[in-house]
Formats: sequence, structure tokens, C-alpha cells
Amino acid sequence: MEHKTKVLIVGGGFGGIKTALALSDDKRFSISLISDRDSFRYYPTLYRTAVGGSPFASSITLDEIFKTKKVKLIQDDIKQLDRTAKTVTGKKTYSYDILVLALGVVTNYFGIKGLKEYSFGIKSQEEAQELRDHVHKILMKDGKPDLNYIVIGGGPTGVELAGELPTYIDHVMKMHGLKPRKLHIDLVEAAPRLMPRMAPSYSRVIQKRLHRIGIRLYLGEAVLAETADKLLVSDHSLASHTVVWTAGVTNHPFFSKHGFTLNDRGKVSVDKYLQAEDNIYVIGDNADTPYSGMAQTALYDGIFIASHLKRQGHGRRLKAYKPKRPVYITPVGPGWAAVVWGRVHIYGWLGWLLRSAADFAGFKDYEPWWMASRHWLAEYEEDKNCQICSGKQAPGLSKI
Repeated sequence: MEHKTKVLIVGGGFGGIKTALALSDDKRFSISLISDRDSFRYYPTLYRTAVGGSPFASSITLDEIFKTKKVKLIQDDIKQLDRTAKTVTGKKTYSYDILVLALGVVTNYFGIKGLKEYSFGIKSQEEAQELRDHVHKILMKDGKPDLNYIVIGGGPTGVELAGELPTYIDHVMKMHGLKPRKLHIDLVEAAPRLMPRMAPSYSRVIQKRLHRIGIRLYLGEAVLAETADKLLVSDHSLASHTVVWTAGVTNHPFFSKHGFTLNDRGKVSVDKYLQAEDNIYVIGDNADTPYSGMAQTALYDGIFIASHLKRQGHGRRLKAYKPKRPVYITPVGPGWAAVVWGRVHIYGWLGWLLRSAADFAGFKDYEPWWMASRHWLAEYEEDKNCQICSGKQAPGLSKI
């Protein structure tokens, strides 16, 4: 029997799944994908799920993605790496010839007092549902709804969420028969401008858009602490029972725990083939590459690794990794988005159409077009199930 190279991929996000899919048609490889969950989170639309969109638009089960592919799916949380034995261990131990690590990032609260206990997040379906349940509950509380909401973080996720909140909260109030009231939605960013990694012109246009839809901006303001009913910012406080933290992530602790070489941002140092060590590759958000942190980069990395391993297996000349500049698209409220595509900047309704097309292409990366269409169309559906009304609440509502 012909020996197959055992490729073990750890991480069920953009990069890990794309690597497995791109290798699955090569009979020389035995491919296993380990993920700590049974579904893929489509992060670009999680903010929509958090404000009333269908959960189907931000989640695809791994079984659905790999239904016709020769990839072994394993649900486990990997904790240990033995380089000598070439194994990783979670609940069980798994061996490899080639290891691809695509673990993603984890939330970082930077040690700010009270944030972990009182703030909400939107990095998972569960967190998105918890925020939605909270918004419903806080609006109905004793007939005196709390109308103050704070989003921390002026990066893409914070901007996207803040832009959708006015429409969503107004919708919830109408759903529950509440009288229209003026909302106060604040966006807090420690940097002196929004989207600090983008060009100043991009930041200015997005800032004007947020002002236009009624978002109050607190720029250059450092978050000091949070309590149950207020956020301490620089030299003042903002009253709110609803604070959403989108401002900080850090590399997965697996890498520092196991002695990988890290740069000053905690990213793993890799060579020109995305190899961190012999037979161990690190891709996506975890790798020290120019556009690490973008979904498009993780997809690109997955395709590169698959091509690299195939070339290596055939004894062909290896090609070095060449970073690819992603297209940046930031939705800011319904029907509006900002786009940077190379030197081209597009704002408004056309930007929104490009974002919609990009989301369809994103789902199409993992499924046939007819299946991808179901998830894409779900972006335009509202989840009409109010968990509070039905008596089903997500855990964690004690934060209010």
C-alpha cells in the first residue's frame, strides 16, 4: 500500500478549512482537520447576527463543508505539542508528518478592570445571541429602557456594529410596542482616529458617516475600567448597561506556551514558505506576515500551503510566499460601505453592493454556489425569534 503523508491541520477557521479543501483532491495526502467546534464561523457577518440577522448567515457546519471531501474531521481542543514524537494532544493524541497550525486569535482585555465581567463580545454565535438577548431585556426592563449603548474599538468590527445598532434597537422597540425614544450610541477608540491602520482619508469618510447616523465618537480616549452601569474613560465616565468590547485580540496562547519564535506583536515568525519549524507551518492570523489578521489573507495562506505541499511532494521547484494586499470593505449602517481596492476608494451604496458580492464569494470558497447562496441570502433575513419573549435566554444575562 502506498504511504500517504499525514497532514494534520489544527484550526477550523478560514485558513485551516481552505488548506484542507485545497489538499483534499490529492491522493498522496491523508488529511485530518481538528477544530474545537463543529461549525465554521463566518466572521464578516457575525456583527449582523448580533443585531438581529439570521445565524445561518454567519455559520456553516463542518460536516456540510466537507460532505463530499476526503478529510477526517475531529472535534477536540489541542493543548500539547510533542515535536520529537510529532504528535499533538487534546482529549486524545494525534500524530502527523506535516502540521499546519491555524488557531486564530483570542480576546485580549489588556487587564482593564471589569471588562471581562461586564462587557459583551461578538466573536461567536453564542456571544452574539447573548448580546441580542440582553438588548431585548434591557429595553423592556421595568418600562424604563436603558437607551445608552457603548461600543469599544474603532476598527472594522466596532465600526460595523455601531453602524447597525440604531436601526436594530429601533426595530426591537417597535417589536415590543415601546414608544420611540432617542438613543445614545457611543463609539470609543483609544487612537486619535477611527480605522487607525487605514489611510486618514478612509477614516474621515467613515467618521462623517457615523456622525450622520447619530453615533457619538470618543477618539483618543483610553478605557480605564468598567462597572455594572458605567464605563470609565480617560477623565470621565459614560453611563451604560450595554458595553461591547471589540478592541483587542492577541495571538493564541498555544504558541507562547510551546516556545515558538514570536515577533513584538506576538505573531509567529515564519520563513518564505510559511514554515515556523521543520514540518510545522503557521498561517492566517497566527503568522508574522504583512496582512495577517484579514480573512482574505487566511484564505490566501491556505491556498499557498496546499500548493507548496503538492509541489514538495512532486519534487518540483518551490515558490516563495508573496503577500497579497487584501481589498478592505467596511459596512457602516444599512446600504452603505467604504471600500479600498488598491488605489481605488469607493463609498456608499456601490460599496455596499461590493461587500455583498464579497460575502457571496466568501461562502463560495467553501461550498458549491447553490449551497453558498443559501447562506448569502440569509444575510438579508431577520431572525424573528425573540428569546426573551419565548422565555429562552442565553447564559450570562447577569451582566446587566
